Amino acid sequence: MIPQFAPAKLKMNSEFLKIAAAIALPQVGGLLTALLALPELMGWYQRLNFPPIAPPNWVFPPVWTALNTALGYASYLVWSTGGGFAGTGRLPLALYGTQLALSWAWTPVFFKLHKLRWSFLVSLVHTAVVYATGYAFFNVNKMAGYLIFPYFAWCTFATLLNFEIYRRNPQEAAAREETSD
Repeated sequence: MIPQFAPAKLKMNSEFLKIAAAIALPQVGGLLTALLALPELMGWYQRLNFPPIAPPNWVFPPVWTALNTALGYASYLVWSTGGGFAGTGRLPLALYGTQLALSWAWTPVFFKLHKLRWSFLVSLVHTAVVYATGYAFFNVNKMAGYLIFPYFAWCTFATLLNFEIYRRNPQEAAAREETSD
């Protein structure tokens, strides 16, 4: 006999899968870019002059995991209450995709190319797009907007940290920037 499922149970399972996919997107992207950074963490990165505000390296994985979870769930809320890509969620979700792309672009610019100035500029633009995303999310779903706030605060801090690393390592910045200008 084939088991029969109640429509409500199927709907609940379907919603769970949508939430899981929304959360998985920033998590997987973050994990893949973090794997790019690993080889540099024990060499080039350790030789940089860090400001006093720099947290220890072990802080980054749990913070990014928590923030990406909130970010993914916020995107689900906007997608579900904003009519997906066809309704009022279209612009907020486009901004969301843009900020994800900028977030994922930062890691290779900083860790692989060692472009301190360019990574700061990517971070600055990323943070501005995160702000716009949060504002747009809030207009579709208030909870989604609130969920973006810690991410915006962290990105603001990360941009300041990136600037301070750039400022404190002029020889590193100059050497790397000369190769691309």
